[in-house]
Amino acid sequence: MRNDICTIPVSEIFEVNDGCPICRMRDTIEERMLGYILGDAMMEPDVRIETNKAGFCEYHYDKMMSRRGRLQLALMLQTHIDEINEGIFKKKLFNTDSKKEQSAKRVSDSCFICSKIEWGMSRLIDTVYRCYENEKDFRDMFNNQSAFCLPHYERLLSGATKKNMHSHCGEFSDNLNRITAEYSKKLYEDLSKYCTMYDYRSRENADWGDSRDAVERTVAFLNGRSYKD
Repeated sequence: MRNDICTIPVSEIFEVNDGCPICRMRDTIEERMLGYILGDAMMEPDVRIETNKAGFCEYHYDKMMSRRGRLQLALMLQTHIDEINEGIFKKKLFNTDSKKEQSAKRVSDSCFICSKIEWGMSRLIDTVYRCYENEKDFRDMFNNQSAFCLPHYERLLSGATKKNMHSHCGEFSDNLNRITAEYSKKLYEDLSKYCTMYDYRSRENADWGDSRDAVERTVAFLNGRSYKD
């Protein structure tokens, strides 16, 4: 599998200012991987070897089941199940219940798509630090973002070290904290407005303002996933 399927120009992600840019980054990689798995990957033996061993998580099975490409998915599932039958259930010497349990857990806890998304994300986030350190235009785009979700705020903050950014580490952290704190405060205000609109004492046809989707935006902020996913 070509590594470039998991990479995208970071600047393109930050040119858009709508929600968390790291979520957009993750979603772009995920969309590419889903299309790839249900397309060309079926014909690539090295990918099939990996999917036979790892399988997919519940979330990505659900994503694939909602798309076209049932034949491709069925073919991958066929060889994946065959590997499970061979590795877990085939009668073999010393294949104890404990070993079967461990083998089943390895399969249940792994996901081919999740691992590739993480591979791409770790490299792209390193690129974010590098671009912030070296490119003023990128710093301006980053500093003017409207939001970061809480999980990606934590990830970016944890990696914002002098090792990654010699000159702009403090500026990066200050702006990341400012943007996320301001957005969290705005969510609280919108949630308060949303709750007030259900009060019988509120004026009929009162203006909801930005509060109508406050619950959905707050869920996305807290877990890094849109509630519609």
